[in-house]
Amino acid sequence: MTREPAFRPHRVVVLALDGLLPFELGIPHRIFGRPKDAWGRHLYEVLTCSVRPPGPVETDADFAIHVPHGPEVLATADTVVIPASYELGPVFEQGVLSGELAAAFARIRPGTRLASICTGVYVLAAAGRLDGRPATTHWAEAERFQRLFPRIKVDADVLFIDDGDVLTSAGVAAGIDLCLHMVRRDHGTAVANEVARRMVVPPHRDGGQAQYIHRPVPDPQLATTTTARAWALGRLHEPIQLRDMAEQESMSVRTFTRRFREETGVSPGQWLTQQRVERARHLLESTDLSIDQVARDSGFGTAQSMRQHLQAALGVTPTAYRRTFRTGAADRDGVRGGRLDGRDRSALSAGRG
Repeated sequence: MTREPAFRPHRVVVLALDGLLPFELGIPHRIFGRPKDAWGRHLYEVLTCSVRPPGPVETDADFAIHVPHGPEVLATADTVVIPASYELGPVFEQGVLSGELAAAFARIRPGTRLASICTGVYVLAAAGRLDGRPATTHWAEAERFQRLFPRIKVDADVLFIDDGDVLTSAGVAAGIDLCLHMVRRDHGTAVANEVARRMVVPPHRDGGQAQYIHRPVPDPQLATTTTARAWALGRLHEPIQLRDMAEQESMSVRTFTRRFREETGVSPGQWLTQQRVERARHLLESTDLSIDQVARDSGFGTAQSMRQHLQAALGVTPTAYRRTFRTGAADRDGVRGGRLDGRDRSALSAGRG
């Protein structure tokens, strides 16, 4: 009988600020509160704190919430998540932390993973944690955010950015994408997919924010590219040409390419690469197929081609990725070592997939 290994769950502390959005506050609890290991133990422990002693925190709704922890719990966090707030005061207006927020941030240990949802990114920026680094936020805030923090490399076209120890997401539902990504980064695709399935959300959304920015509504009678995408997903192991996909919708290549980007936020080629990377990840995690066979079954053709694409998307080789997620999965509390823990950008960009 396998002996139950020593275990400490990864502690996620959610910082609740006045004016917070209840929906976004609940995202980390819902996603990180679900995964368990082979012994039924929760892989994460999720705590909520404020910058003040335990007590009420106002929301943007017609109710307040009672937060059970003060800022001291930030010193125990492995990951700190900052949801959006509409009452950031000097953070939003001048790009500086208030006294109590600065004191709270001073408690966070060096090396702690930091993540923001939507306008929570203002707090990370005001704390100086994003200088010279890439970040994103809600597309409607991106221009103002860039003016206030010119040293940050703002990308308003993506759903989230993983820059290693600091991660940022676009608005509202993109917080789900971000938290699922962190679970995937820590414990692999299978664990993240199970969380997504229980939440009835897609485990990985295509494209970026560009598809949500207001633009004239297309004629609903015009054909979409849904059929072509479904057709391609069933043939990822085969060579797929752009004209083959366009033919599934009876469109010219030019029209199909334009419509595809409008609907997904990425080009057909970028989308195919994303899907093949996800397929390769699944096979590396869940099968004992050789690297050459995984490359063929995921559509990369050769091990060298797959290695190049996984290196670009994940920062690791196929062998290293498999070793990370096929060994010790039941008794580890997170990914260790390599660029996978520090620079996984598998869903980074709508334009660089």
